[in-house]
Amino acid sequence: MTLTSSNERLMTPTNVATVNEPIDDPAEAPAELVFEIRDAAVDYGAQRAVDGVTLDIASREITAIIGPSGCGKSTFLRCLNRMNDFIPGAKVSGQITYHGEDVYGPKVDAAEVRRRIGMVFQRPNPFPKSIFDNVAYGPRINRYKGNLADLVVEALTQAALWDEVKDKLKKSAFALSGGQQQRLCIARALAVSPDVILMDEPCSALDPIATSRIEDLMVALKRDYTIVIVTHNMQQAARVSDRTAFFTTDVDDQGERTGRLVEFDLTNTIFTSPSDPRTEGYITGRFG
Repeated sequence: MTLTSSNERLMTPTNVATVNEPIDDPAEAPAELVFEIRDAAVDYGAQRAVDGVTLDIASREITAIIGPSGCGKSTFLRCLNRMNDFIPGAKVSGQITYHGEDVYGPKVDAAEVRRRIGMVFQRPNPFPKSIFDNVAYGPRINRYKGNLADLVVEALTQAALWDEVKDKLKKSAFALSGGQQQRLCIARALAVSPDVILMDEPCSALDPIATSRIEDLMVALKRDYTIVIVTHNMQQAARVSDRTAFFTTDVDDQGERTGRLVEFDLTNTIFTSPSDPRTEGYITGRFG
């Protein structure tokens, strides 16, 4: 698999690393690794925002990133699809590979990285266009050659929104509710055939009913996509994720804050028997 520009749908690589977890069912194959992250760090000018992150993210799983405010969760998430490239003075170091290829390699097309590794943001951000044109926007700029109308239907169906909008595709996306707008943004990401969907606190601006729909959608989507979610809601992480990474903040003598990965494991392990007392303290509400 190459991260040079391409309009083709993703193909599963034949030679992949795997997560070496105990297998309850001998017929179950180890999970394919999508990301291998080694000692990743992010600097904003002279300030180190995130330091020393090492973890693997497996295919068709939901990986949750939790931790107190300011611990670098969103900063780390943006490393995975090079969104930090848009922040002046930001520098990513260490190694982040996607299907074995260096995301920050000199010949890598950053636009192709973001097509394959889509992003859904904290607040719904539909374009000032119709519902149809929101979903069709990405395929159009990528010069999609197939039937655009069918692609829009497919993306809206995958995002569990088609039945609610099929009779108003020409209406403004702003006419939708907040939860519908967020699912529209998910459909917009799906329309360009990503491999991975990054979600940065996608439910923080939504009511409980809309949140439940987004959570159900994430669980359904992981059959076909790898999902990485940043969430401040520990209950949400426990409900939807397969693995959880806990980040915290170190503060130096000058008061400078640096986010660090404390622990990464199966979600059930993180929430029932964490190995680090800082994780247990956060999960039980003693700090954070």
